[in-house]
Amino acid sequence: MTDVVISGGGPTGMMLAAELRLHGADVLVLERDAEPSPAVRSLGLHPRSIEVLDQRGLLDRFLAHGQPYPQAVGHLAGIDRPAPADLDTAHRYVLGIPQPVTDRLLTERALELGARVRRGCEVTGVEQDDEGVTVALADGTRERAAWLVGCDGGHSLVRRAVGIGFPGEAATTEWILAEVQVTAPPDELARVVAAVRERHQGFGVGPAGDGLHRAVVPAAAVAEDRTVPPTLDELRTRLRAYAGTDFGVHSPRSLTRFGDATRLADRYRVGRVLIAGDAAHVHPPLGGQGLNLGIQDAVNLGWKLAGQVAGWAPDRLLDTYGDERRPVAQDVLTLTRAQSELLRTEPGPQAVRRLLTELMALPDVGRLLAGRVSGTGIRYDLGDGPPLLGRRLRDVALGRGRLYSLLHAGRGLVLDPGGTLSVGGWADRVDHVVDATDELDLPAVLLRPDGYVAWLGEDQVGLVEHLARWFGTPTP
Repeated sequence: MTDVVISGGGPTGMMLAAELRLHGADVLVLERDAEPSPAVRSLGLHPRSIEVLDQRGLLDRFLAHGQPYPQAVGHLAGIDRPAPADLDTAHRYVLGIPQPVTDRLLTERALELGARVRRGCEVTGVEQDDEGVTVALADGTRERAAWLVGCDGGHSLVRRAVGIGFPGEAATTEWILAEVQVTAPPDELARVVAAVRERHQGFGVGPAGDGLHRAVVPAAAVAEDRTVPPTLDELRTRLRAYAGTDFGVHSPRSLTRFGDATRLADRYRVGRVLIAGDAAHVHPPLGGQGLNLGIQDAVNLGWKLAGQVAGWAPDRLLDTYGDERRPVAQDVLTLTRAQSELLRTEPGPQAVRRLLTELMALPDVGRLLAGRVSGTGIRYDLGDGPPLLGRRLRDVALGRGRLYSLLHAGRGLVLDPGGTLSVGGWADRVDHVVDATDELDLPAVLLRPDGYVAWLGEDQVGLVEHLARWFGTPTP
């Protein structure tokens, strides 16, 4: 029996597979599509996701294929404001990288670590009992696993099969998204697009590399079946409706549609079945947070589920996944709902937009909103304590190098400046590093495998209490 079956081989599923393999879990990824999708539904990674990649030693791979955009960190609903100078991260930029590249790099990572990936395998049914989960496939075969994670998108079969509710609002607006070639001269295209965007922030046509342009334009209506892609003629018609020209678009590499449906799962776990990524939350793509949210779901869940598989996870550790990640998704849904309103062209929303533009110039407001969009402002509720408790610790310089270089294996970490503490029987799960940083005034710190601060202090008794809370019973 497989330890964990993951339904869905997108970025969330592949990141989760890699995280589980770091801890030795046997993982099988089942992906419905026979070939990777060429559609570019996401264009970038925010600072918190960049930090996650850095913590796992993957960032250089992504930097080799992406373009950093420091000016994009402070953007909200198209309001152009510089990122706060004191944003709490060593990576003050958005990394522009097309989703197919992100998908490929994360798949390569999962395969390198030993995950099994089967494409063209559609999950059609789920049954669970006290011992495990049986997954039925479209070809009539079945897979048996101790655990199942649905990373199978907004229409998740896994979520529906186990009765997880998905309340929220259906789509009322839809956009066409395309990668196409154009014949319009660059200066003419830029001039027309700039003029249209003065009235419609949800419109855009711009270079996407490889001789292609990325076009985004509101559709005429919400499609009855969004799995049916738009046609090139439909794209041309909508471009002419907004810009008076179709820019000579031709030879599309991808044509897809997305809407503003906003939904959040009422729970993230039922027995031995969990959900992550778009299976747990969908929202408008404003701010580009969906893929980032899913990757961070995977990193929160991976080590906890691996601990359950290995048998060392303390009671309720796995439940903290939903406890922590669902409120984060709720905040993202709030932010994208607000951005949707700010993009409306009626006088009321435009008045709010002008007011918010002024408010974002205030340091505290700019810092709050940039932290929300970038993910650096996330704080899990781990109880009362110092301000850093429940927050991720940014990458800082230590005597032996940088902090994130010590997190590549996905283990816990005690950073002990005084060298007076011990991880004792947890050494098989937690590293003990005697080192210090001049960048922060810190006592000893216990970092979870996802990089979040689980404890700060100087006494062994307090450390032992929190080691047991997060890493279970010590090994004799």
